[in-house]
Amino acid sequence: MSPVSGLFPLLLGAIVSPFGCSAHSGRSHRLHYFFTGVSEPGGGLPHFSIVGYLDDEQFVRYDSETRRDLPRSSWIRKMEEHDAQYWDWQTQLSRSWELYFRVSLWTRFNHSRGHHTWQWMHGCEVSADGRKGGLSQFGYDGRDFLSLDKETLTWTASNPKAQVTKRKWEADRVWTQGRKTFLEEDCIDWLHKYLNYGKETLLRKESPVVKVTRKAGYGDLETLLCRAHGFYPKEIDITWRMEGNVMEQETRRGGIAPNADGTYHTWLSIEVDTKDRDLYRCHVEHDSLPEPLDAAWEEAGVLWPLVAGISGAVAVVILLGVILVLYLSK
Repeated sequence: MSPVSGLFPLLLGAIVSPFGCSAHSGRSHRLHYFFTGVSEPGGGLPHFSIVGYLDDEQFVRYDSETRRDLPRSSWIRKMEEHDAQYWDWQTQLSRSWELYFRVSLWTRFNHSRGHHTWQWMHGCEVSADGRKGGLSQFGYDGRDFLSLDKETLTWTASNPKAQVTKRKWEADRVWTQGRKTFLEEDCIDWLHKYLNYGKETLLRKESPVVKVTRKAGYGDLETLLCRAHGFYPKEIDITWRMEGNVMEQETRRGGIAPNADGTYHTWLSIEVDTKDRDLYRCHVEHDSLPEPLDAAWEEAGVLWPLVAGISGAVAVVILLGVILVLYLSK
C-alpha cells in the first residue's frame, strides 16, 4: 500500500531487498502493504487508505470513501474463482484497520491542530535461496516513528514523541507478537499464493534492448551513453567496462524506471578519452539473457549504397512502365 508522496520516506521504490533475488522463480519477491491516515482529509486525499503491492505491481486498494477492497490488477480477480467471499472478508479486515487508525492512533495520541499524517508499511519477502525477511514501520507527519525488531519483540523509537507508544506496544505482547506472526507466516503464505495467481505477469521475462550512443565533449573527451529498455523483471546489473575492468567510480547512473507496458528502462553514462572509445563496453546481465551482453558504440552505417540501390530499382520500374505504355499505344 502506497504512502502519500512526500510524506513518508518509505516509498515503494526505496524498498531494497537484503537478499539477491524467490525460490519461486530464481529471484526475490516482495509483498508489501502501505496504510495512510490523515487527520484532515481533502484535496482528493481520503481519511484512510490501504494499498497492496506484489513486487512493484499494485494489486489491491481500499479507502474510506469506497469502503471496499477493490482489485487493481487482472490476476487478483482469479481469487474470486476459488473463494467467492474473498473480497468481502478482505473488506471487513480493511474496515477493522480503518477503525484502529481512527481510535487507537488518532484519539490516543496528542495532536496539535492542523494536518497530520500516520503511515504504516509492513510486508515480507523471500529470497532465491528461501531466506525470509519482513518489516513493520510506522511514520508520523513524514518522519520515521517506530519500527519493529522481530527478534527481540521490541519497537525502535525514532524520536522522543514515540517513546510513549513504544512502551505501550512493548507491554502489549499480543499486539507485537501478532505483527511478528504476520510477517513470518501469514504474509509469506499469501506471497506464494498471489504469485501462483499472477505468475503469467509477475514471473515473465523480457530481454532488454541495449543501445550505446556518444556525445562530443570538450577537447579530447566525449560521453558514452548506454540505454537499456523494455526489460522485465526490474532487477538488472549494468556496468561500464574497459578491457574487462568495471569502471564504477567513473559511471553516472539513472534510476530504473517503469514503462507504460509494465517493463523497465535505465541508463548509465561515462566520460572517456576519444581515442579510448573502442575499449569500452556496456556490460548487461539480466534474468532474461542466457549470457551477459556486451554492447559497444558503433558508427552508423553509410546509407548511400542502400539509397543508390533503391534509386536504381525505382528507375528500372519506371523504364519498364514507359516501355509498356509505348507498346500498348501502338
